[in-house]
Amino acid sequence: MASRKWGTLWLLLILSGVAALPARAQSFRVQCPTSTITHPAANNDGEPAYTGATTFAAGANGYLVPSANVNGAIKCQQISGGDGYATMGDGTQTYMFSFGPLSGLADISNGLPGTEPPSVFNQIFPASANNRLMPGDPATTVDAGKGFTFNGAVGLLGDPDVSVSLNGVKATATSTVAGGIVDTITITNPGNGYNGPATVMFSPPTCAPGPACQTALGNLVIANGQVTDIDITFAGEGYTVAPLVTISAPLTGCTLGTLSACITGHVDPRQILDVGVMNGNIPAPLMAIDEDDEFFLTLTNVGMIMRPDLFEQHTVHFHGYPNASGFYDGVPDASVAINIGGSFTYYYLAPDAGTYFWHCHITPPEHLQMGMVGQIYVRPRQNRLPANDSLRTLYWGLQQQQLDNRTKCDSSQDILCSNPLPPSNAIQRAATGKYAYNDGDGSTYYDFEYPLQIHGFDPNFHFVGMTFNPEDFTGMKDKYFLLNGRSYPDTVHQGPLETQSTDGANHFSQPLSAIITIPAGKRALLRISDLDVTEYQTLASLGVPMQVIGLNAKLLRDQAGNNMYYTTNSITLAGGESLDVILDTCLDSPRTSFTSCGSAMTPGTYYLYTPNLDHLSNDAENFGGLMTEIHVQ
Repeated sequence: MASRKWGTLWLLLILSGVAALPARAQSFRVQCPTSTITHPAANNDGEPAYTGATTFAAGANGYLVPSANVNGAIKCQQISGGDGYATMGDGTQTYMFSFGPLSGLADISNGLPGTEPPSVFNQIFPASANNRLMPGDPATTVDAGKGFTFNGAVGLLGDPDVSVSLNGVKATATSTVAGGIVDTITITNPGNGYNGPATVMFSPPTCAPGPACQTALGNLVIANGQVTDIDITFAGEGYTVAPLVTISAPLTGCTLGTLSACITGHVDPRQILDVGVMNGNIPAPLMAIDEDDEFFLTLTNVGMIMRPDLFEQHTVHFHGYPNASGFYDGVPDASVAINIGGSFTYYYLAPDAGTYFWHCHITPPEHLQMGMVGQIYVRPRQNRLPANDSLRTLYWGLQQQQLDNRTKCDSSQDILCSNPLPPSNAIQRAATGKYAYNDGDGSTYYDFEYPLQIHGFDPNFHFVGMTFNPEDFTGMKDKYFLLNGRSYPDTVHQGPLETQSTDGANHFSQPLSAIITIPAGKRALLRISDLDVTEYQTLASLGVPMQVIGLNAKLLRDQAGNNMYYTTNSITLAGGESLDVILDTCLDSPRTSFTSCGSAMTPGTYYLYTPNLDHLSNDAENFGGLMTEIHVQ
């Protein structure tokens, strides 16, 4: 804890040093390759149909490279580690240590995963006079979901060290004066290739320097690589003739037509700090990938403005998730931790399908309690089968998964197969809908999907966390109980919840709704994870039975291939556990088809809630807490 007791002077010195550095010398970097050895350029941006296991052959450099059936794709995401605020169901604003989004902003504000393909992630924000990245974006630019569409990486710039065949065209402009000040600006040539920092300068007036003789100042407005306008921030004093307007040249190699060659991870720290500071989310930004994907996750530590005395490192630990290497596990003793002002890109090869979760592994009880928890789920290969293909048939034909050593089920080599074959199969891949697992029999089919993360807050602990350290871990006791960062009645509020933070901006700190909507006769998959620090949590369903199909990212199936699913009206989770639950609103018994229903449930409002009555409260206020509504339409 001694490292936490440094004075605020050191933080100010470090932050001022970061702010003063040019783009080519900063420590914030992102990585999202457009191709890798595993995913060549022809298959880097979309999910191909799964028609057979990937085969490999020796490449020119001695590495094994895909020779046929390149499966999966490349996915990328950037997150910030810092602080923020959230609003509880009784109106209390709670301070958090938290992760926030630095990519996929529009998707996250609409309750979707922020995981993007390279073509979306590697985009430079299209700035204009009325469209700039500001603190709290996208909430402060336009109402989330009503016009803000940017999902690229915040702050991404062209690399000034990249050399390509074409150079940018320098912009030019002229000015007029009236009453001794700069009056108008006319862009005579908008130029081309402006995708990084650029400046404008005005020549000084001819009078003697003094209060009545000052040089004008301005900022460039850039859109699609061109200068579209110049904002006059100070019109000057004492001009008798129009000043000369000088616009800096665009960065070498960053022309509009060769933008992809310029993006190599360089960023503008100012944009990252503008958006990332105080922009924490609860839960942390949602992530979703598909089996066979390569996932590049960049964590950028922007520091904690409300606690400038804390030099908190942060990491990402995917709980229960088989890492590509222990180096990316996020436990700092065995891997790395990210300091304030730095970035680190984690690499993951998508494991078996299922619901996982992630959190910071620096002083875990504290950082988890303060809000540094999120969810990630992996979609199964079965979703990518062509319609009417049977995974079971392809298994027995020694095709697809049985030829992939990562997921092959061979009892002679592995008596605990992660996904044993089903005993029979009469269901083919449906033309619509998705599957929670590679079940081979269609039993995990669903029409709609809802991630639900359980969490709890102790407001006293959070108050101490905002003022001084160390906190009293033994006295920690949750008093707010949350689903997706919200307690009832906020759980049924559609759209992001905003909280005004100490920077004066509204931040969409709770973007993920918890309301569940199911058309009658359809099936919904609930991906439930619990990262509560102090409590066991129970959820009960009134009127809509819950079928539990997966536990801790494993399909409930015995080694003989028999489904061990069970139907219940309540489930209980400890901290660090996840369950996959299907809500079926079809009354057919037995149900002969998952894609059609003969007798549907009566439409209406049902409830998903905790029977632990002391958890149905918002601190001292009753009728809140761990509860949401199921709307059968």
